[in-house]
Amino acid sequence: MTLKLVYDFGEGNAAMKSLLGGKGANLAEMNRNGLPVPPGFTVTTSGCHAFFEAGRRLPYAVEQQIQSALERLEKERNQRFGDPDNPLLVSVRSGAVTSMPGMMDTILNLGLNDKTAEGLASLTGSERFAYDCYRRLIQMFGQVVFGMESIHFETMLRRLKKQEGVESDQDLNGDAWRRLVREYKEGLLRHTGRAFPESVYEQLKLAVEAVFQSWNNRRAQVYRKINGIPDDQGTAVTIQAMVFGNRGNDGGTGVVFTRHPSTGEKVLFGEYLLNAQGEDVVAGVRTPEPVSLLKSRMPEIYRELEQAARQLERTGRDMQDIEFTIEKGKLYLLQTRNGKRTAQAALKLAVDLVEEGLITREEAVQRIEVSHLEQLLHRGIDEAAVPEVWVKGLPASPGAAVGRIAFEADTAEAWRREGKPSVLVRPETTPEDIHGVVAAEGVLTTRGGMTSHAAVVARGMGKPCVCGCEAMAVDLERGELKAGGKVLREGDWITLDGASGRVFPGRIPLKEASATRELLTLLQWADDIRRLRVFANADNPEDAETARRFGAEGIGLCRTEHMFFTPARLEVMRSMILAESEEERRAALDQLLPMQQHDFEGIFRAMDGLPVTIRLLDPPLHEFLPQREELERRLDESGSPEERERLKRMIRKAESLHEVNPMLGHRGCRLGIVHPEIYDMQVEAIFKAAARCIEEGIKVQPDIMIPLVGDVSELKVLRGLVEQAAEQVLSPDMRAHCPYRVGTMIEVPRAALTAGSIAEHADFFSFGTNDLTQMTFGYSRDDAEGKFLSHYLDKKMLARNPFEVLDSEGVGQLIELAVERGRARKSSLKTGICGEHGGNKESIGFCHRTGLDYVSCSPYRVPMARIAAAQAAIEEAAALTFK
Repeated sequence: MTLKLVYDFGEGNAAMKSLLGGKGANLAEMNRNGLPVPPGFTVTTSGCHAFFEAGRRLPYAVEQQIQSALERLEKERNQRFGDPDNPLLVSVRSGAVTSMPGMMDTILNLGLNDKTAEGLASLTGSERFAYDCYRRLIQMFGQVVFGMESIHFETMLRRLKKQEGVESDQDLNGDAWRRLVREYKEGLLRHTGRAFPESVYEQLKLAVEAVFQSWNNRRAQVYRKINGIPDDQGTAVTIQAMVFGNRGNDGGTGVVFTRHPSTGEKVLFGEYLLNAQGEDVVAGVRTPEPVSLLKSRMPEIYRELEQAARQLERTGRDMQDIEFTIEKGKLYLLQTRNGKRTAQAALKLAVDLVEEGLITREEAVQRIEVSHLEQLLHRGIDEAAVPEVWVKGLPASPGAAVGRIAFEADTAEAWRREGKPSVLVRPETTPEDIHGVVAAEGVLTTRGGMTSHAAVVARGMGKPCVCGCEAMAVDLERGELKAGGKVLREGDWITLDGASGRVFPGRIPLKEASATRELLTLLQWADDIRRLRVFANADNPEDAETARRFGAEGIGLCRTEHMFFTPARLEVMRSMILAESEEERRAALDQLLPMQQHDFEGIFRAMDGLPVTIRLLDPPLHEFLPQREELERRLDESGSPEERERLKRMIRKAESLHEVNPMLGHRGCRLGIVHPEIYDMQVEAIFKAAARCIEEGIKVQPDIMIPLVGDVSELKVLRGLVEQAAEQVLSPDMRAHCPYRVGTMIEVPRAALTAGSIAEHADFFSFGTNDLTQMTFGYSRDDAEGKFLSHYLDKKMLARNPFEVLDSEGVGQLIELAVERGRARKSSLKTGICGEHGGNKESIGFCHRTGLDYVSCSPYRVPMARIAAAQAAIEEAAALTFK
C-alpha cells in the first residue's frame, strides 16, 4: 500500500499536527467547523523527509499524489490549473509543526504565465489586477526558488514608480505592471541565468521543492536553535486556492489577534490593508490601518470576522493569530495559529483563560515561556529623566532598549560578540535579519505595522520593538538616521520604549520593573504545584532583599569573596595577602572581620529565618592582586619610595602566587587547610553576626559551605574548625537558637564519586555545576566559549552549551550518583545546585527528576525558577498519568 503523503483539507484535523504541520492541521480543523476557508491540500512532513532522503528532489510518489489532489481541487473550484480561459491559481506555503513565523518561504499566485495572465485580465476585466498578481509571482518565485535578492526587484519597482510619477503601488496602471513583468523576467534571467518557467506544473514542482528546502535556510536554523525546535521535525507544504484582496477597494487583507498580543486585553486587535495581497501586511512594505476601522467600513465583514475569531479561540483554547482576505466583499480565513505574545500578555491571558473556565491552573503555568518572564523583570524607561520625544512609532513590543545604532544584522551580531549593546535600525526587517534581532537589545523600523515581521519576531523573543516610525528616514548607504532636523549615525546611542513607541537620541536612564497582579497570581499557583524549593545567589544585603522580594526561600550561595571587592576592603585584603607572617595576616584579618560581620548581619536580617548558605573563600589569592603588567606600569610611574617598595612587594607576591592552572590550584578548601586563619575569621564573622541578630529577635539559619572538597579528610578538618568557632563565639543558649549546618560544594568529580564517605561529615551537598561541568568535560569555560565551543554547537557535536543547559548525560550522572550515595549514608542530607544552571528551565527539570531539594539562581531569575519548578512537577505528573 502506497504511503499517503498528501491530504485534502477535508481529510485532516487539528490532532494531525505532527503530520500536517500547524498550518495544515488548523486549516483542516477550520474546514471541518464550517469556517470560510479556501480549499486546498497539504503535503505532509513525511513528504518533506522523503524529499531530503531523495537527495533534495521531489519523489515521484509525492508528485503523483500532488497531481491527484490538484485535480480534485480543480473540480471543487470549477477552474483548471494553467487554463488561459479560467485559470486556477494557488499559494504554496510552508507549515512547520512548531510555529516559525516568517522563517520559511511562501509563494502566491502560482499558476500565472503569459497566457493565464491574459486570461485572468479578461476574466476579471482588470489588466491592472492580473499583471500586479503576475509581477508578485515572479518576484516571490525569483527570490524563493532561484535565490535572486529582493533588492534587484525593489530597484526595478522604484524606478518604474519614478518614471510614472507615482508614490504608491496602487497608483500604477495595467500597462505599467505589464512592462514591469517583462523587466522582472529579463532581470531574473540576467541575475540567475534561469528563465521564469511558463509551465505551471514546473512552477508548482519547483515551488514545493523550494519550500521544503527552506527548512534548512539560515534564518530557520537560527530560529530553531533559539527556540529549541528539533531539526528533524521537518515542514509540511500547504497548497491552497488563491483568493484575492487586491482586486479593488471592496477587498483587502489583514492579520487579526483574538486578544491584544502586547497586553492580553480581550479585544480584537490587528491591522489590514485595502486592495492588497497577503504578504503586504506581514512584510511591512505598507503601513496598515487598525482592524477596528473595518467595523465602520465593512460592518458585516467585521461581524463575521469577530464571530470566527471567538469560535477559533474557544476551539484552540488560546489566543489566535488569524490571517484573512476579503475578496469582492466576501471574507476568507487563510490561517490560524496560537498567537505570539509578550510576557505580560501571556501572563494576563493565562490567568484570564483560567478565570473564564477554558484551561486549568496547571495548563496556565505550563503555557508560560520561562525565558519570556525576563522582560517583565527588566528595567523600563525612567519617566523622570525623559526629555522631549524625538519621534514616535508603533509600540510593537514592550520594554526599553538602549544601544548603539546598527543598520545591518551582521553589525549587531558582531558588536554583541564584542560586548557592545546595539539597536537594530532598518526600514523594515526581513526573515534574513533574524540573527541581528537576536543580537540586538531592541529593534526599530521606519515601515511596517504591529503585525509586521519585526513586531512578531521581537515580541516572540521578548525584545523591545518600535515599528512604523515614518517620521524617520534611514539612509543605509550613508549610514544615517534622520528625523526632526537631527541626524544620528551608525554607532550613535539611541533609546527605545517599546511600550509607548517613543524613540530618543542618546541614552535614557532605565528603572526597575514591578510585578503585576497576573504575575503574582501565576507565581502563587506555581508555588502550590512545585516540589523544588527556590533559593537565590546573593552576596550582600541588597541582593538578599531583592531575592526575598522575588520570592526566594533562602540564599543558596553567598560568595564571601565578593564582599572584598570594594576599594577600602580590597586594600585590607591585599595587606592580608602581602603579610609576611601569620601575625601580620591575622592583623589584617582582624580588620576584615567586622566588615564581613556587617554584611552577614544584613543578609540574616533580610532573610529573617530562611536558610543562608555561605561559601567560605573560594578563589586563589592572586585574583585579589592587580595584573603584573598593571603593577609594573604603576611602579614605573611612582615617585614615592614607600609606594615603590609596596608595589615591589606586590609584584614579588604575585610571582610567588602565580599558578600554571589556578582553577585547579591553591583555592577553595585548600586555602583553608594551608591558611586556617582565613577561614577562622570568616566563620567567626558568621557566628558573631548570627549572635547579634538573635539578640535582636531575628531568626538565623546559617549553612556554612566548604568549597572544592575532593577528599573527605578536607571536609573533616574544616568542619572541626567551624564547630570549634561556634563553641567559642556562641553560648550554649545561643547555639540552641542558631541551628547551623556544615556542608560542601560538590564541584570536583572525585567528590561526587566518593559522596558516601563525604556525606558522613556533611549536612548538605551543594552542586557547583559551573566548575563541575568544567572539570567533567575538561573545558576551561572562558577558553571554550571564546575558541571552540561555538564550532562544536554549529556542527551539532554538542546539542546545547553545557554551561547554559546542564549536561544530564555526563555531569548529570555524577550528580545523580552523588545524591544516591550521599543519601544512602545520610538520609537527611539536603541537596541542591547553585551554579548558573539553577535558573535554566531544562536544568531545573533535571533537578526535579533527580530528587534534589532546591535550586539556587540569581535574584532576578527566581520567578522564572519558580515557574520552571512547577512545570517540571506538572510534566512528571502527566508522564505518570500517561503510564
